[in-house]
Amino acid sequence: MGQPGLRLDKWLWHARFCRTRVLAAELAAAGKVRIAGAVISKAHYAVKPGDVLTFPLGPHIRTVKVLALGIRRGPAATARLLYEDLAPPPPYSRETHEEVRGGRRPTKADRRAIDRFRGEEES
Repeated sequence: MGQPGLRLDKWLWHARFCRTRVLAAELAAAGKVRIAGAVISKAHYAVKPGDVLTFPLGPHIRTVKVLALGIRRGPAATARLLYEDLAPPPPYSRETHEEVRGGRRPTKADRRAIDRFRGEEES
């Protein structure tokens, strides 16, 4: 008999990468998950400890190594024990975030100027 495994969608759900198992199954079915570089398009693919998964999660590409399979979906602290993050997302930086947003929040005067530009009336 082969090495025990857990369905890919269940593992992604247990490890709290997806909010629901349906979303995990859709991620796998869309062919967005790679295991050891091979594209997986089946949610029932058996994940085993030692497998390296690569998949998109929000604006980041996550690369994780499966350490354990898990029995149930538990708290986040327990879920972090199921994997080793090989490429963590960059830490949040206020300066970087402000550059992306365009600097700063608009002031009240800026907001009024934007409203005038759009043709919206002040009340």
